[in-house]
Amino acid sequence: MTSPMPRSPINPDPLVQRDHPVLDVLPFGMLVFCVLLTLSVGKPARGAEVAGLILSGVAAAWMLGVYQLHPAWRYRPRVMAVFIAVLLVIGALLVIDNTIFGLYTFTIYFYVLRYLVWPWRLAGAAGVGLLAATSQAYGVNKDTASGILVFLIIITVNVAIAMAYAWSRWLSTTLDTRNKQALDELSTANRKLETTLAENAGLQQQLLTQAREAGVLDERQRMAREIHDTLAQGLIGIITQLQAAEQDADDPAGWRRHFDAATALARESLSEARRSVEALRSESLETARLSEALGDVAGRWSSLHGIPVQVTTTGTARPMPPEAEFALLRTAQEALANVARHAQATRVGVTLSYMEHEVALDVRDDGQGFDLAKLCAYAASTNGNGNGHSPPDSGGFGLVAMRQRIESLAGTLQVESEPGFGTGISACIPAASAQAGS
Repeated sequence: MTSPMPRSPINPDPLVQRDHPVLDVLPFGMLVFCVLLTLSVGKPARGAEVAGLILSGVAAAWMLGVYQLHPAWRYRPRVMAVFIAVLLVIGALLVIDNTIFGLYTFTIYFYVLRYLVWPWRLAGAAGVGLLAATSQAYGVNKDTASGILVFLIIITVNVAIAMAYAWSRWLSTTLDTRNKQALDELSTANRKLETTLAENAGLQQQLLTQAREAGVLDERQRMAREIHDTLAQGLIGIITQLQAAEQDADDPAGWRRHFDAATALARESLSEARRSVEALRSESLETARLSEALGDVAGRWSSLHGIPVQVTTTGTARPMPPEAEFALLRTAQEALANVARHAQATRVGVTLSYMEHEVALDVRDDGQGFDLAKLCAYAASTNGNGNGHSPPDSGGFGLVAMRQRIESLAGTLQVESEPGFGTGISACIPAASAQAGS
């Protein structure tokens, strides 16, 4: 029982399924050539000669009516299957009438390769091979066993060659089609990847811009708080003392007392201004390592306040991105500034530790310390505007800003303090964050 003809569109292998100008000329040319050759070579019987001419005319009319005059039919699998089947029948009759027409029957093979869908192409190729073998073995004596054997061998060889070539062409074009599809899919995937990378680059740039703007805003807020808590307070105090000195102009002792207080406030405000300016500078990190920059900052601070500072570096120093070094340096500066303002310490230790998974900065003093619980409660009630070494009523920059700076690099800030037992501040930045910009 045979299966029905598939209804798929006629485009199983695009390299074969294209029309070719040769098929518009070659079959008709070979048919005319075979007719002329039949008339000029040998003397066929009158009836055979007439039959050959009639069959040749039928073949020509069939090709002209179906293939030439109706190009759209070439893309209808069933129509082309009927067209080729009729050509095979006409070709068989022509070969039976005269073996010379075997030269014409091979042109049917081109129709088979181009217009029969798989696997019907194998059947068409076998039919053409059978016609060619019949033409070639027409003179073989088929009354003997050896003659029949030769005839079967000729048929087998012709059919096998025709089918093998048809199969190889189908396999080749199928592989080419798959490769083309794979290349198209790869090209599409690459375009999507490029689009995704471009979008990611845009998002990353946007995030960097937002982070930069947020950093600038945070720094502005920090500077505003520090100016308010230091310089502005100092200037208010100076004005107050000068006004009081003006009122005591007739009292030399009172005038001198207010004048000295205003002078002390001016010097203190100048010191705070210098500290703020130095906190904004990062030139030391551009010309030296973080440990050397810490030593320089600690040395200047110690000379200014008369408090000895011991700077220690442990572990193997490794490159760090500028933002990580700057964060640790600013943390040390802020911690030392708070020590000078509030701790009443006699000794300070600064330790920079390069560990396997993190880089840590520790600043410890032997000052008066403070109640950490009260400070946290105050910081929460004032939206974080507390100070690491100040009593709850003094406000200031303090720990919150240091914590925000360190946590922006995925780090942590820990504070240990107790009244009468000094204060320790430890800032840790993960090694992954510290090496991200290396």
